Amino acid sequence: MAFEMKPFNNSFFDMSPSDMFRDVGRQLFTQFPESTMKSDIREYDHSYVLEAELPGIEKENINIEYSNGILSISGEQSIDNEAKDDQGRVIHRERSYSTIKRQFAFDNIREDGISADFNNGILKITLPKTNRDDRSKRIEIN
Repeated sequence: MAFEMKPFNNSFFDMSPSDMFRDVGRQLFTQFPESTMKSDIREYDHSYVLEAELPGIEKENINIEYSNGILSISGEQSIDNEAKDDQGRVIHRERSYSTIKRQFAFDNIREDGISADFNNGILKITLPKTNRDDRSKRIEIN
Protein backbone atom coordinates (compact mmCIF):
# COMPACT_ATOMS: atom_id res chain seq x y z
CA MET A 1 0.00 0.00 0.00
CA ALA A 2 1.52 3.33 -1.07
CA PHE A 3 -0.28 5.46 1.48
CA GLU A 4 -1.76 4.61 4.84
CA MET A 5 -4.31 6.81 6.60
CA LYS A 6 -3.75 7.37 10.31
CA PRO A 7 -6.72 8.43 12.42
CA PHE A 8 -6.58 11.97 13.71
CA ASN A 9 -6.62 11.44 17.44
CA ASN A 10 -4.06 11.32 20.21
CA SER A 11 -2.28 8.41 18.53
CA PHE A 12 -1.64 10.67 15.52
CA PHE A 13 0.99 12.60 17.43
CA ASP A 14 2.65 9.40 18.64
CA MET A 15 3.78 8.44 15.15
CA SER A 16 7.46 8.61 14.34
CA PRO A 17 8.86 11.12 11.84
CA SER A 18 9.74 8.23 9.56
CA ASP A 19 6.04 7.32 9.34
CA MET A 20 5.13 10.85 8.29
CA PHE A 21 7.76 11.14 5.56
CA ARG A 22 8.00 7.53 4.42
CA ASP A 23 6.12 7.94 1.15
CA VAL A 24 7.52 11.40 0.41
CA GLY A 25 11.05 10.07 0.79
CA ARG A 26 10.40 7.14 -1.52
CA GLN A 27 9.11 9.40 -4.26
CA LEU A 28 11.86 11.98 -3.83
CA PHE A 29 14.83 9.62 -3.86
CA THR A 30 13.64 7.54 -6.79
CA GLN A 31 13.94 10.67 -8.96
CA PHE A 32 17.72 10.99 -8.43
CA PRO A 33 20.10 8.95 -10.56
CA GLU A 34 22.41 6.57 -8.79
CA SER A 35 25.55 8.49 -7.94
CA THR A 36 27.97 5.76 -6.97
CA MET A 37 30.83 4.64 -9.14
CA LYS A 38 30.78 0.87 -9.40
CA SER A 39 34.29 -0.52 -9.54
CA ASP A 40 36.31 -3.74 -9.57
CA ILE A 41 39.97 -4.07 -8.58
CA ARG A 42 42.07 -7.04 -9.60
CA GLU A 43 45.55 -7.76 -8.33
CA TYR A 44 48.09 -9.46 -10.57
CA ASP A 45 51.74 -10.32 -9.93
CA HIS A 46 53.04 -7.06 -11.40
CA SER A 47 50.06 -4.70 -11.34
CA TYR A 48 46.61 -3.75 -10.12
CA VAL A 49 43.82 -3.22 -12.64
CA LEU A 50 40.88 -1.04 -11.65
CA GLU A 51 37.73 -0.94 -13.76
CA ALA A 52 35.11 1.72 -13.00
CA GLU A 53 31.71 2.25 -14.61
CA LEU A 54 31.13 5.82 -15.81
CA PRO A 55 28.15 5.52 -18.17
CA GLY A 56 27.08 8.69 -19.96
CA ILE A 57 30.22 10.62 -19.03
CA GLU A 58 32.43 11.80 -21.86
CA LYS A 59 36.14 10.95 -21.83
CA GLU A 60 37.15 14.63 -21.71
CA ASN A 61 35.08 15.09 -18.52
CA ILE A 62 36.99 12.44 -16.56
CA ASN A 63 39.95 13.35 -14.36
CA ILE A 64 42.41 10.82 -12.87
CA GLU A 65 45.12 11.73 -10.37
CA TYR A 66 47.56 9.68 -8.29
CA SER A 67 49.22 11.38 -5.34
CA ASN A 68 50.62 10.13 -2.02
CA GLY A 69 49.27 6.61 -2.53
CA ILE A 70 45.73 7.79 -3.38
CA LEU A 71 44.14 7.28 -6.81
CA SER A 72 41.36 9.84 -7.39
CA ILE A 73 38.80 9.50 -10.16
CA SER A 74 36.25 12.21 -10.86
CA GLY A 75 33.78 12.85 -13.64
CA GLU A 76 31.06 15.31 -14.47
CA GLN A 77 28.07 15.18 -16.74
CA SER A 78 25.85 17.95 -18.04
CA ILE A 79 22.66 17.27 -19.98
CA ASP A 80 20.54 19.93 -21.64
CA ASN A 81 17.38 18.61 -23.33
CA GLU A 82 15.21 20.99 -25.28
CA ALA A 83 12.02 20.32 -27.26
CA LYS A 84 10.62 22.92 -29.68
CA ASP A 85 7.31 23.15 -31.48
CA ASP A 86 6.88 23.70 -35.25
CA GLN A 87 7.46 27.46 -34.91
CA GLY A 88 10.74 26.93 -33.00
CA ARG A 89 9.33 27.94 -29.61
CA VAL A 90 10.62 26.05 -26.60
CA ILE A 91 7.82 23.94 -25.17
CA HIS A 92 9.88 21.86 -22.77
CA ARG A 93 13.43 22.13 -21.44
CA GLU A 94 15.27 20.13 -18.79
CA ARG A 95 18.81 20.45 -17.52
CA SER A 96 20.83 18.29 -15.20
CA TYR A 97 24.36 18.39 -13.87
CA SER A 98 26.06 15.70 -11.87
CA THR A 99 29.51 14.98 -10.54
CA ILE A 100 31.00 11.80 -9.18
CA LYS A 101 34.25 11.23 -7.31
CA ARG A 102 35.90 8.21 -5.79
CA GLN A 103 39.28 7.58 -4.17
CA PHE A 104 41.28 4.37 -3.74
CA ALA A 105 44.41 3.75 -1.65
CA PHE A 106 47.29 1.80 -3.21
CA ASP A 107 50.78 1.06 -1.93
CA ASN A 108 53.94 0.31 -3.90
CA ILE A 109 52.81 1.81 -7.24
CA ARG A 110 55.25 2.86 -9.96
CA GLU A 111 53.69 6.26 -10.74
CA ASP A 112 55.35 6.79 -14.13
CA GLY A 113 53.81 3.54 -15.45
CA ILE A 114 50.13 4.21 -14.66
CA SER A 115 47.94 3.99 -17.77
CA ALA A 116 44.23 4.43 -18.45
CA ASP A 117 41.78 3.49 -21.17
CA PHE A 118 38.12 4.49 -21.57
CA ASN A 119 35.78 2.48 -23.77
CA ASN A 120 31.97 2.12 -23.78
CA GLY A 121 31.56 3.78 -20.36
CA ILE A 122 34.20 1.60 -18.66
CA LEU A 123 37.36 3.26 -17.34
CA LYS A 124 40.26 0.81 -17.02
CA ILE A 125 43.33 1.93 -15.06
CA THR A 126 46.48 -0.20 -14.83
CA LEU A 127 48.73 0.56 -11.86
CA PRO A 128 52.07 -1.24 -12.11
CA LYS A 129 53.63 -2.36 -8.83
CA THR A 130 57.13 -1.41 -7.84
CA ASN A 131 59.57 -4.17 -7.01
CA ARG A 132 59.87 -4.81 -3.31
CA ASP A 133 63.56 -3.93 -3.65
CA ASP A 134 62.63 -0.47 -5.01
CA ARG A 135 60.67 0.46 -1.88
CA SER A 136 63.52 0.13 0.57
CA LYS A 137 67.24 0.48 0.34
CA ARG A 138 69.77 -0.93 2.75
CA ILE A 139 72.03 1.77 4.09
CA GLU A 140 75.58 0.77 4.87
CA ILE A 141 77.18 2.08 8.05
CA ASN A 142 80.67 3.58 7.63
